[in-house]
Amino acid sequence: MLFSGLLCIAPIFRVAAIDPLQYVDQLIGSRNGGNIFAGATIPYGLAKAVADTSSPSNQGGFTLDGYPITGFSVLHDSGTGGSPSLGNFPLFPYSSCPGDDVNGCGFPKKTRVNYGAFDDSTVQARPGYFGITLNTGIEAEMTATHHTALFRFTFPETDGEGNASRPLILQDLSDMQDSRQDNGTVAVDPETGRITGSARFQSSFSRGYYSAYFCTDFSGPGLRDDGIFVNSRASTDVKNLTVSRGINGYPLPGGAFVRFESADAPVLARVGVSFISTEQACASAESEIPDYDFGAVEQAASDAWAAKLGSISISTGGGVDDSLATNFYSGIYRTMVNPQNYTGENPFWDNGEPYFDSFYCLWDSFRSQIPFLTILDPPAGGSNADVVLADAFLKGISEDIDWEVGYEAVVKDAEVEPFDWSSMGRGGLDSWKRLGYVPVQDFDYKGFGTFTRSLSRTLEYSYNDFVISQIAKGLNKPDDVEKYIESSGNWRNLFKDDQVSSFANGTDTGFVGFFQPRYLNETWGFQDPLWCSNIDQSGTECSLTIGAKETFESSIWEYSYFVPHNQADLTTLFGGPAEFVKRLDFLHDQEITYIGNEPSFLTVFQYHYAGRPALSAQRAHFYIPRYFSTDPGGLPGNDDSGAMGSFVAFSMMGLFPNPGQDVYLITPPFFEDVNVTSPVTGQTARIRSVNFDAEYQAIYIQSATLDGEPYSKNWLDHSFFTDGKELVLTLGANESAWGTAVGDLPPSLGEYAGFNSTRLPAPRGRRDGSRRAATLRYDGNVGTYEYA
Repeated sequence: MLFSGLLCIAPIFRVAAIDPLQYVDQLIGSRNGGNIFAGATIPYGLAKAVADTSSPSNQGGFTLDGYPITGFSVLHDSGTGGSPSLGNFPLFPYSSCPGDDVNGCGFPKKTRVNYGAFDDSTVQARPGYFGITLNTGIEAEMTATHHTALFRFTFPETDGEGNASRPLILQDLSDMQDSRQDNGTVAVDPETGRITGSARFQSSFSRGYYSAYFCTDFSGPGLRDDGIFVNSRASTDVKNLTVSRGINGYPLPGGAFVRFESADAPVLARVGVSFISTEQACASAESEIPDYDFGAVEQAASDAWAAKLGSISISTGGGVDDSLATNFYSGIYRTMVNPQNYTGENPFWDNGEPYFDSFYCLWDSFRSQIPFLTILDPPAGGSNADVVLADAFLKGISEDIDWEVGYEAVVKDAEVEPFDWSSMGRGGLDSWKRLGYVPVQDFDYKGFGTFTRSLSRTLEYSYNDFVISQIAKGLNKPDDVEKYIESSGNWRNLFKDDQVSSFANGTDTGFVGFFQPRYLNETWGFQDPLWCSNIDQSGTECSLTIGAKETFESSIWEYSYFVPHNQADLTTLFGGPAEFVKRLDFLHDQEITYIGNEPSFLTVFQYHYAGRPALSAQRAHFYIPRYFSTDPGGLPGNDDSGAMGSFVAFSMMGLFPNPGQDVYLITPPFFEDVNVTSPVTGQTARIRSVNFDAEYQAIYIQSATLDGEPYSKNWLDHSFFTDGKELVLTLGANESAWGTAVGDLPPSLGEYAGFNSTRLPAPRGRRDGSRRAATLRYDGNVGTYEYA
């Protein structure tokens, strides 16, 4: 999976080499609900070691929000919302047990929190490493290989009572959400101290269950004794345990422990994990970390990250603040924490082919994270799964892929309704095919799911069908192309051209024409276009719950722009490009949109489709770094498995994707020079800015060349990366006519209309008809607009 990070730099413009690892801050998003994984792992690694806190925002394990540590575990996801997933089989260290009695140590999680306090200043994190010191004086460090974590615990010489430390390390059968089902098993070898075990757990985002297995070995001071514990009591006489789920819905605490003769040397704990068997967990641990060399394991993990991150280089010269480089590379880093490479760990089938999992946030990640991996690491990339597959197909990813089989999968998704469509496929297909939309309160007896979100499902199914048509076109299936192009226009069936929108105080927003839900009998329903927006105070629910509204995690205002495949007709429907821009300005300026949720991402750059790419650049600089900073609380929402990170990376690179299409929208990068080496072809693509301004006053493209030839289109295709082309942008302080002509706009179904390609579009206007000239100031921390 690793590839060379060597860069081919053109001799005409020399860029000083930098070390990307020094610009990775794993703690960004560890506060304020970012829910990131901050610990030690390798790219796409199954083993992810970190300290778990008792925070309600511990979905990624560790948080910097004042909550204590409950354990150190090896399985994690990153950036998800909802209930925490994984965090299985945590370790917890004690310097000694009071009175030298094992029953003096606290075994249950609720007791361990009393010993898990720490000072934020002791936390250290870098790619492949995580370290922290508890207030008890115990230092915990960790690193990882693919299936195995290596912990190094350093204990104080004496315990809190002044006695010589005799460390104890426990390992229990819990996970972070206390979801253990049925019986958990654990055994400890009295001679070696090896702890093995397994348990079955509930998934955090589905109705399914999974089994996990572990194998833990120790190296360090002499083994004193070992045993098992149940609830708050322990024994050195019993060496194995099968523990029931418990009562009152909470798993009964249980696990094993080892004690050591002294604290003269650090204790190393090697924890192998598997979804197949204990034997496989042990085999992975023994092969990946045979000699407990912590430094060597950490170096290998660091090298793995350097190989991945090294394929993108930037120039940090010209006065660019280092915090922007940190924001950039940290965002890229988070795109490769998830998904996870579970090859050989699929308990359902094993065909010897690569298998990636933990796509928890596909509804979020298809918009930017998966397209980013399509550039940086195509072997790792991948109903919105249709968009993911189309994105890969249109960008020429074909190695070891049978696209006829892939096409069968997306067609089945579009045509066959599963019995349980809450977690797979599409629901309401009979109505979709008969009416051309998903109705409110649909009569659907063929499958079952949460009967809400009819409006957003209609818009997303429309786009899904468009991307299916594009795969069909590439596979020479003309009948299917026609069929799915036609159904991709179903979004129009929910556009109510006389629908108005008002604020809660009754003030009219001044815009007419919005999507609205419809019933089975084709009459209109109603949903306030501002419900579930960033400014909605009504308490309306737009989540995946019974009784929620007809859009998912977003307002009708925001979903009004979700027609990614036909921006031309949408522009006409809104009254032409000037009205399109006016409405898009209103969406952002009134803070109706919420940049902390993924449906907002493309709206930042949709000015391109109205012939105003300069305004997309303004928006990108407004949101970064104002809403995306290098602070631990620097994310505006859940990172969603790298979705937020990839939004930052794409925006700062100056090329933002329209997912499922071979389109990247061009804006000036945040850096003078950006180089991206394709892992497929070995070619290096380059974006260079002439008149680059680190104060970000000159953020408007005046002209461009592509491989030395004049280039006026405001978008590129994927061959830019695979062929290693060079884009040179000449920048200025004022908006120009570059990229504004109809022939320069991105591809779209429908026909662009209402454009005057002979002159620059007028400056953005106030609603009273007066004009304002926009300038953008940058103070190193916050990008803000000032209007004259």
